Amino acid sequence: MGLGTTAAVALAGLAGHVVEVQAQLAASVPGFTLVGLPDTALHESRERVRAAVLSTGIPWPNRKITVNLSPASLRKAGSSFDLAVAVAVLAGSRVVPAAGLERVVHLGELGLDGRLQPVRGVLPAVAAAVAAGYRDVVVPAGDAAEARLVPGARVQGAASLAEVVLLHGGELEHVPDVEAVRPVRQPVARRVAGDLADVVGQAQARMALEVAAAGGHHLLLVGPPGAGKTMLAARLPGILPDLTAAEAVEVTSVHSVAGTFDPGDGLVTRPPFEDPHHTATPAAIVGGGSQVARPGAVSRAHRGVLMLDEAPEFPSRVLETLRQPLEAGELVLHRSGGAARYPARFQLVLTANPCPCGMASLNKGFDCSCTPTAKRRYFGRLSGPLLDRVDLQVEVAPVTRADRLSGTSGEGSARVAARVAAARDAARERLSGTGWTTNAEVPGSWLRERLGPDRRVLGQVEQMIDRGTLTLRGADRVLRVAWTLADLGGRTVPDSTDVAAAVALRTRGNHG
Repeated sequence: MGLGTTAAVALAGLAGHVVEVQAQLAASVPGFTLVGLPDTALHESRERVRAAVLSTGIPWPNRKITVNLSPASLRKAGSSFDLAVAVAVLAGSRVVPAAGLERVVHLGELGLDGRLQPVRGVLPAVAAAVAAGYRDVVVPAGDAAEARLVPGARVQGAASLAEVVLLHGGELEHVPDVEAVRPVRQPVARRVAGDLADVVGQAQARMALEVAAAGGHHLLLVGPPGAGKTMLAARLPGILPDLTAAEAVEVTSVHSVAGTFDPGDGLVTRPPFEDPHHTATPAAIVGGGSQVARPGAVSRAHRGVLMLDEAPEFPSRVLETLRQPLEAGELVLHRSGGAARYPARFQLVLTANPCPCGMASLNKGFDCSCTPTAKRRYFGRLSGPLLDRVDLQVEVAPVTRADRLSGTSGEGSARVAARVAAARDAARERLSGTGWTTNAEVPGSWLRERLGPDRRVLGQVEQMIDRGTLTLRGADRVLRVAWTLADLGGRTVPDSTDVAAAVALRTRGNHG
């Protein structure tokens, strides 16, 4: 009886769990059994492994083969276990030395010809292996560049099963010369954000954009067509600071699992930007899949910006799915194959017309042909609970003739980004040791305690709560914006002017 042991990694969302792959070869009726809660794709690995071993020129052992994936109570999904199963079987049949293989992680799908096919999620899988103390990793050659992005990993890339056999000290009469399979990815183009200097006028909206960037706040821009709402929203990523090292690994891991990451560009160091079309489904926005859920737009926008242009045109079911990630900063998607947890700490930017025709705010609405009922129905698609989670709600007025003739514009993105970075540094220093990094993440109770004797500046907010024009959640969001304004102004605590400005930014246009 022979026994071979190696390791693989099972991914549940971005969480990776090292799996021990054991193959026992017994002198009994020949057969191949795979146990340990494999899904359909993994269960089919029996045929792929057998064909790959034979194509490599290695006789298939005429034994009763039982492969166990431990822990057996953890569901395993995908074809990335193929290589580990093959190596365990070959170690059990003494084709490769078994000593030391139990500390080596193998990831990769096998083709029938023995070539190694790239798989998704290599970056978080290798990171999980290193965190668990498994530093030696063997991956398909097409995934080697991505795996080497993980600090502390000793990565070996292989184009075929034959190369893996030789790597572990096995002997082969003939080693086929095969070309490494390139990974099939759909990388998202990292578009260059336009410059704020291109925006003519719109001083109030520009200020709201700067505040949103400095504090990580959600933003709603309401105005007629051509006022510059989309132009402003698309420039938000350009004034956000670079991702920290930890954030870059986290964001890159999401895109690795989603299949939208190109390892040739290195880690994702700039905040991502997602702007799905209004025909997108709930599964496309939050993630979906029949057995194991894949990340959607909200997770791909993690640590970046999710823009919903013409938000009232999105189905209500799509808009309401945003409420939970806006509060929690993550998504837990339950499917038949188990639960997947993905981060979703994004900045939401909504743009909207004031009515179906968009003319309600032009000439005081005299050119608007919409009935009052149509106006209420149109903007009512943005529900109260959703809007209550949006910190900044700004009305964007049409550009005046004077603005157009003067051709003057405000500051460029570089100067605004410098102020945003300084405000973020101030907030990060204040929040050091708390686990929060931006004002938008901080509970209102903590911020109120930090005010101490200066809590009297909240008088206006308390009056609005008493009148019912502001909810308790909205009051907390006003306080968060006030802290951001203080950070931008270089003040240690917000004053009454900051609170008044935060109230104005939240209730402008009677849309909050």
